[in-house]
Amino acid sequence: MSAMTHDYPGQATPPSQEEILLEAFLSLATPEGFRAELIEGEIIVSPPPDGDHEDVIGLLIDQVVLGSATRMQVSGGKGLRLPRGGRCPKSHVIPDATFAPLDRRLFRGAPPWMDPDGVTMVVEVTSGKPIQDRIAKRHCYALAGIPLYLLIDREESRITLFSTPEGDDYTESQSVAFGKPLPLPEPFAFELRTDDFL
Repeated sequence: MSAMTHDYPGQATPPSQEEILLEAFLSLATPEGFRAELIEGEIIVSPPPDGDHEDVIGLLIDQVVLGSATRMQVSGGKGLRLPRGGRCPKSHVIPDATFAPLDRRLFRGAPPWMDPDGVTMVVEVTSGKPIQDRIAKRHCYALAGIPLYLLIDREESRITLFSTPEGDDYTESQSVAFGKPLPLPEPFAFELRTDDFL
């Protein structure tokens, strides 16, 4: 056996680049308030959001909690472990808001990074890297089969609801400019007002 060979009896297969990246990501210690995500094979570390970002999230959550036909549970920091496929390697994302029916108690007892089964809608409000929210996260959420993805695009002053996931994209979308109402389907079943987002 040559001295350059690394095939030893009983030795496990060396980890792949993706496994090494995932291990490095999961061991990251980010500064307080920062958010680390692994999106399409890239580690993204974001600073704490600005006040306008949080204002929009707060206004949205108030409307959903008060207006939905079904009582909803919401998390503003739940890590989702999304499956691999298509253009998306396995990703770990933290949506700005994650909604699920309250009666499912989906977040109770969940690990820091949970599977998205049972999630009804995820929400992203654009900030430092809007292209991640517009494209990369959209594909990953669709691949995970999350029924609804609501993108609040502050740079374009538009809100878009993506629905009917198929493969690694959504087949339907509805978009309105800030100031116009956006109908949300069941289980929400109400018109989301966007005038306060201006």
